[in-house]
Amino acid sequence: METAQYSAGAEGRTEALPFAPASIVPGLVSTVIPVFNRGWMAGDAVRSVLAQTYRPIEIILVDDGSTDDTWDRLREWEHAQPEIVRAVRRENGGPGLARETGRRLARGEFIQYLDSDDLLLPRKFEAQVAALISHPECDIAYGQSRLIGADGAKLREPSKWTGRSFERLFPALLVDRWWHTHTPLYRRELCDRIGPWRASRPEDWDYDARAGALGARLVFVPETLSCQRYHEGHRITGAAVESYLPQEAEFLPRLLDCARRAGVPCDAPEMRHFARWAFALARRVGAMGLSAAADALLGLSAKAGGETRGGRMVRRLARAVGWRAAGRLCLLLERAPFRRRSKSGLSPSWIEDARALWQAQDSRVP
Repeated sequence: METAQYSAGAEGRTEALPFAPASIVPGLVSTVIPVFNRGWMAGDAVRSVLAQTYRPIEIILVDDGSTDDTWDRLREWEHAQPEIVRAVRRENGGPGLARETGRRLARGEFIQYLDSDDLLLPRKFEAQVAALISHPECDIAYGQSRLIGADGAKLREPSKWTGRSFERLFPALLVDRWWHTHTPLYRRELCDRIGPWRASRPEDWDYDARAGALGARLVFVPETLSCQRYHEGHRITGAAVESYLPQEAEFLPRLLDCARRAGVPCDAPEMRHFARWAFALARRVGAMGLSAAADALLGLSAKAGGETRGGRMVRRLARAVGWRAAGRLCLLLERAPFRRRSKSGLSPSWIEDARALWQAQDSRVP
């Protein structure tokens, strides 16, 4: 059996794949689904792709080193739909590297990323491919996404900011990753220019930031086309705060660099929001004892929004008592009832989704 060698990107990990990617097929939509210990749930995702009204399609299932029966379940789908479904196995590396494995194998002119616990609605490919054909100047088509519960009940629509029409990913991407992984449909050519998926989180936000830095143009389809499913189990993209915050601290300089390459002005409200975000994260990682990261984030905040009195005070405090003590003191003061809270006028796109989830959970309490 032929194998294809590839490097997974910045991590330098090289792997042998069980088949080599073929030539690009015009009109084909390739869907990449990473799966880790969730074969039972991935079936719903696969069925949602097979139910698309658009053809031709292919599905690449990437088992990210599962330790249960996921691989057997994915192979069953490959055997049942051999002309459409391909399954490949790799050592565990997280969703980013699993998506990269699928991207390297995809043969489609268009690429769809889909997590194993989410769903596409039947007209997604038909509507978004048509939008890209009608707008050859655009690189990504996106539509509205719906937030649903594990039972399929609608919790919020549209989810995040997917009901808004944007021409570019920035400057909104400085506030939040305002769509879901399944929301956009990419032209393959753009994915090749973006380059490899990263292993470190937030790998999806990083991927879109690089697309934004390239000046990717968007076309909005005013129709609900995919579903973000909330469930009690851990999502493949989930992470504990202790591990996520240091990775977020490493990501923010890259996000700012991408925003500047995209042409976001220094006085944009989104840039000021980013400066406050970096300042807040500096205090949090400082409380964890990550002094170098905290210092870097304070500098990043000043770089984005200018030096502030609060920033100077926190820096002096950290020099006097150390970052761990300074960060913990700052967090205590943030919870004080007398503290004046500044209003930026901007809030992350996930806030309203979180409120919908809280309301749904409260309604179930007897």
